[in-house]
Amino acid sequence: MKKQVWRFIDSGNCSPSFNMALDEALLDWHSEGKIPPTIRFYGWNPATLSIGYFQKVEKEIDLDAVQEHRLGFVRRPTGGRGVLHEHELTYSVIVSEEYPDMPKTVTEAYRVISEGILKGFQMLGLDAYFAVPRTAEEKEALKSPRSAVCFDAPSWYELVVEGRKVAGSAQTRQKGVILQHGSILLDLDEDKLFSLFKYPSERVKERMQKAFKDKAVAINEISPRRIELGEAKEAFFEGFEEGLNIELEPYTLTAEEMNYVQQLASTRYESDEWNFKR
Repeated sequence: MKKQVWRFIDSGNCSPSFNMALDEALLDWHSEGKIPPTIRFYGWNPATLSIGYFQKVEKEIDLDAVQEHRLGFVRRPTGGRGVLHEHELTYSVIVSEEYPDMPKTVTEAYRVISEGILKGFQMLGLDAYFAVPRTAEEKEALKSPRSAVCFDAPSWYELVVEGRKVAGSAQTRQKGVILQHGSILLDLDEDKLFSLFKYPSERVKERMQKAFKDKAVAINEISPRRIELGEAKEAFFEGFEEGLNIELEPYTLTAEEMNYVQQLASTRYESDEWNFKR
């Protein structure tokens, strides 16, 4: 059977606003039938704290610390918790809800799309698998995560190696299209990450950071050899092709498409109204 051809974009390191604008633009273009399903790889310049669509900045984020570390800051169009985008490969998947064999529920669609990431980890020689919350306590934690930190919060079909979370993803559905994007950690500066959030006390912060070490891990902490970004890109490119049974065709944005994305970046994702609205 002939494989579906999807578009592949490696946009390299971009500003926080451009990254979110391009994901949104791809969703819009796909909903209008202008582009096929698309997978995108990207990085961040500067390193950035992104927060979920529903997070409350004033209550949860230490903006002074964000500035001290000279980080970018942006609100994502997807839900989920705060993510420090620094030493990682970020990916996004844009595909119609009506795509053949795409499950109707968010949870099951997340599993199908994440199959590509699972295969990527396996190609790097890591024994990754999907974890499913089983106990009543784990399921309850899904409804009200205690932490503002993405990799600290459990979710369905989490990608896990040696019992610790190795990729954090978030999803939104708009205009009949699924946008799922997420972080694949190569390295992680935990002290920097935990300095970016507000806590009731220093003791609570220390306790949460200590617990975090048991829940999340970066690739290079568990890989027997060092994995650089280029190798990770190759592995996850092949992983998506195999996991989703597709063929990826590289694509470069036209000047017109770039202008559209840059305009969206400046009007929405650089505006205080968007980033600090909650």
